This record gives sequence, structure tokens and C-alpha cells, in this order.
Amino acid sequence: MAKQYKVAEEIIPIEGRVIPQDIEVERAVLGAILQEKDAYPRVVSVLNDSCFYDGKNKMVYNAISELATQQAPIDLLSVVSKLKSQGNLDAVGGVAYVSELTTRVLGSSSLEYHAKIIAEKAKSRGLIKFASRVMQDAYDDSEDVGEQMQRAEGMLFDLATNKEATKHKDAMTLSAETLAEIERTYKAVLNGSGGLSGLPSGFNGIDLMTGGWQKSDLIIIAARPAMGKTAFVLSMATNMALRSRIPVAVFNLEMSGVQLMKRLLSNICEIDGQTIKNAQLSDYQWRTLVQAQAGFNEAPLYVNDSPSLSVFELRTQARRLVREQGVQLIIIDYLQLMNASGMKFGSREQEVSIISRNLKMLAKELNIPIIALSQLNRNVESRAGDANSKRPQLSDLRESGSIEQDADIVCFLHRPEYYKMEQLADGTDARGVGEFIIGKHRSGPIGDVKL
Repeated sequence: MAKQYKVAEEIIPIEGRVIPQDIEVERAVLGAILQEKDAYPRVVSVLNDSCFYDGKNKMVYNAISELATQQAPIDLLSVVSKLKSQGNLDAVGGVAYVSELTTRVLGSSSLEYHAKIIAEKAKSRGLIKFASRVMQDAYDDSEDVGEQMQRAEGMLFDLATNKEATKHKDAMTLSAETLAEIERTYKAVLNGSGGLSGLPSGFNGIDLMTGGWQKSDLIIIAARPAMGKTAFVLSMATNMALRSRIPVAVFNLEMSGVQLMKRLLSNICEIDGQTIKNAQLSDYQWRTLVQAQAGFNEAPLYVNDSPSLSVFELRTQARRLVREQGVQLIIIDYLQLMNASGMKFGSREQEVSIISRNLKMLAKELNIPIIALSQLNRNVESRAGDANSKRPQLSDLRESGSIEQDADIVCFLHRPEYYKMEQLADGTDARGVGEFIIGKHRSGPIGDVKL
């Protein structure tokens, strides 16, 4: 088990260097907020209390933020009252210090510029703290270097995305954010522009049940071989990247990037895959392929075909893709081909449990949906009964029951025709029909969608 890492809060000083900060600018920004009614909304997206270097200024801004959360007026008297109720008025220097801030205003036209200076100074201090922590960690040779690098990558990602590791939100803030999200979806419905709270999959029936793929969700799509799970997610990735321009990353551990692209082109051009593989193309088919390939020139689709990918390597690559390319969805094909290198396990089941748990944690960290394909046990094939008994169940998930526990949505792909079924349960023709079965949905309905 990895040791518990204690984060060092101090900055290791360098002789002759001054820690980045500008207390006068901090005071000027606080003075502008105290004097002008519309000042706080102009800086709230840039600043939080941790951006302020001076402890007194940090407490004053925290009081201002609480007043804004409560939708109370922000002025000299209300801020003094809030500081008093927090027990911080004497710590900041009393009413005299807060009053003095109103004399430091440099002009409201430059407010955003001054706020940016404070934020940049804070980020510089964050970089110095990051380097100090990494340096202290590197001196500790009792820990695996790979784990140190993974942690350093995570800290740098948090810093680059302005993420606070210990940030919490009160119920008022969370409820306001939730209402704003519902309002956006509600307006989209009224405007006839969708009404999905998540990312559209391109399959209307699925989107109707899921509301789109939701941020921070881990979605498992499981099936036996030959059910078409890879074809399904590639079709979905094409819909999202080419048609909706949603940045998508595909980690394919089973095929090379060229093989995957051949399948994508086959899907788009409706040309048999074997025909493309053998290059037995007519002139029309060749022109169609060239035209389809041109469509990928601007498509925000990113493919990683590393054959043996660890969950820790995936984390590093995923962070970089989100940070640099703005990726909004990650697809992994497939989960059982991943490993958790650098750790020891008593069984493969324990390793898969660690992988699934880390995938869920990564989805939450990056705040994007992650779709992982998964194999099903052979028990599906040997189950006694008629063809209907071959329908997959949650207990069929291969190698780990923790997959079901960690996932927000567990789906199955099922082709009744494969098991010689001529009719579906509702009496309709089973030929050429696939079933998308939602077996677990943490925040929505379960059911079947015909494909």
C-alpha cells in the first residue's frame, strides 16, 4: 500500500528572491468592491480568497464572498458586520482597516486587470509550492518513483485548472448551481435545441433515458464477443466528434490506430470492412473514402492505441488531453485489457477492482464522462433455458463485482439474432436488431432501447 502523503504547505525559500505578491493591488481591488455595486461580479470568476497573499485581505474577501452567496448588499457596513459575525474583525485590524481600503481605489476601469494580477501572482506562488512539494517528495526514496510522478502530475493538473483540492461548497451555493443547470436545460427544451443535460450520444432512444452522458459519470458498456460493442462506441464517437464537434478521446487497447480508423471509415462510407482491408475498391468507393477522410481533418477525435496501458498512465494521458485539447468524453476499449502496474494483487479480480475504482475517481477529477467497455463472463453462453436466458445481467460482469459498484451506469449490448431468436419479447422481428440494455442507472431509469 502506498504511504499516506503529507502535503507540505510551506514554500522552500530561495535566497535573494521575493515571493510573488502585490498587497497594494489586493487592497485596491477590495476597495473597488466595497465602493462599487457591480465590482464583485466582474472579478468573481477570476478570484477566490486563496488568491490573496495578505491574511487580512484574504479574510475581507472571504466575508465579501459570503455576502454575495447570501445575495446581501456588499458595502463597508455589511462587510464589517460579516467580519464581526465571523470573529475576524479584530484580526483584520478593525473597522479602521476596512475603511482604509476604500481610499486605495485605482479606478474601476482597470478592475479586471488588477484582479488578473492578483490571480497570476497566486498561480506563481502555487507553482513554487508545487515545486517545493515535489522536491521534498523526491528526497524520500522509500516510495516508488512512478507513484511520485503520478502525484506530481495530478498536483500540476489541479494547479493548471485552478482546482482546489480541499474546496467545499455549502448547500446554498450548490443549490444555486443546480438550479442554473436545470434552467439551461429548460431553456434548451423551450428553444427546441435539445434539452439534454449531458453530452448527446447520437442515439435518440439512449439520450432520452440517460439525458445524455453526464459529467463525472463512469459508464460501463458490456457484452459478449461479436455483439458489436466496439462498433457501437466508434459510431458514437463519430457522431460526437464529426457531427457535434465534441472533443472525444479513444483509448483502444485491442486494435492499432490504423485498424480503428479503417473501421471508422467503413462505418461512415458504408463500405464493407473486408473490401477496405483488401483495397478492392471501385472508383466511386475510393472517392467516397477520400472525401470521408477529409472530414477527419478538423474533427476533435484523439486516439491512443498503446497495447498495454496502465490505469496510472491513462490518468496522465487523460489529464493532458483535457487540459490541452478540451476533451469532454473518454472511451476505453476495453477495461479488462488494462493493468494496474506497480502494485501487487492477490488476484486479477482485485486488480480489476482497483482499475474500475480509479476510473470513477478520474471521471470525478476531470468532471467528464468516461465510457469503458467490458467483457462478460462465459456463463451467459452456458446458461440453461431458451434464447431469452442469454440476455446479460449485472452478475455476468467479468472478473469483478466492483465494476457494478463503481459505475454510475451499466449497459449491455445484446443481439437476439445471434442466439437464433427470430422474434423479440414484444413479437417484433429480431433480425438486424440490437438491444441496448440499461441494467443500472444511479440517477435515472433502467430499460431497453432498440438499435
